[in-house]
This record gives sequence, C-alpha cells and structure tokens, in this order.
Amino acid sequence: MELLDKIGKKATKTYKVTAEKTSKLAKETKLKIAMSMNKSNISDLYEEIGKKVYEKYIREEKIEIKEELLELCAQIDILASEIEEARAEILHLKDRKQCFHCFYEMDIDAHFCPNCGIKQTKEEEIRENQEKQEEDEKKIEENKELVEESKRKETQISGKEKTSKDVEENIELEDDEIV
Repeated sequence: MELLDKIGKKATKTYKVTAEKTSKLAKETKLKIAMSMNKSNISDLYEEIGKKVYEKYIREEKIEIKEELLELCAQIDILASEIEEARAEILHLKDRKQCFHCFYEMDIDAHFCPNCGIKQTKEEEIRENQEKQEEDEKKIEENKELVEESKRKETQISGKEKTSKDVEENIELEDDEIV
C-alpha cells in the first residue's frame, strides 16, 4: 500500500511539472508567433514608408514627414513595443534575464554578465525596467492618439470627397434631365 502511495505521489508530481512546462512552452510559442507577425507588419510599414518617400522623390515633391508618415511611424512604435513586451515575457518564462548593458541573455540569478562582466543588481534592473516601461507606455499612448487623430482626418477627408462627388453626380443628372 505504501508503495502505491509513493508511486501515486510521484506520478502526480511528474504530471504537474510536465503540465507546467507544457504550458510555458505553449505560451512561449504564442508569444514568438505574435512577435513574428509584428515584425512582418513592421516590415510592411517600412515598405509603405519607402514607397511614399520614393513617389515624392519621383514627383519632385517635398516630403512632409510629420503629416504624411507620422501615422505609419506611430504604428511601428506600437508594434516594436509589443515585440519588446513579448520578448521580456519569454525571458521571464525561461527564468532568464537580459544584461542592461550589452543585452546578453543570462540566468535570472546571475550577479555578473558572462558576456561583458557588468554587475547585475536587481535594483538597477527594476529601476531601468520601470523607466523603460513608463517611456514605452507614454509612447504607446501618444502614438495611439496620433493614429486615432489621423484616422479621424482621413474619415473627414474621404467624407468631403464623397460629398463633392455626390454634388458633381447630382449636377450631371440635373443637366441630363434638362437636355
């Protein structure tokens, strides 16, 4: 009876460890997929920016970065921030950390970076992470506002275009009825 209890406890413990590791792997895989998709989206945005700049160059027009490319740049900032958050979460799942100086990946308990030798203190990490996170959140909020404002402007412009097209069509219909 005692042997069966030991086997049961060992099996339960093994199951819990396996389930935890499987869960971590699944979450890590989802995060890596999300990172990959965000990187692909960033690439697409870079391409779109390049096309816009080249079109302006060909037409010999002045490039107004603030007006024309701000929304795309804001989207890139948001995606880059999401990639960084996913990367940090993956490190956490692996019980790893990154050197704040050279960004080398190391064990979470390491006191010195094996790559550059810089002392790794938790206080510095916490402070830098908090500052970086606050900056990232601030940028994200600013960029979201810019994207929303740009979308509102596009909606207003497209609404005006439709209105002017409707007026032109109505004038043409009235001219046809008169003739």
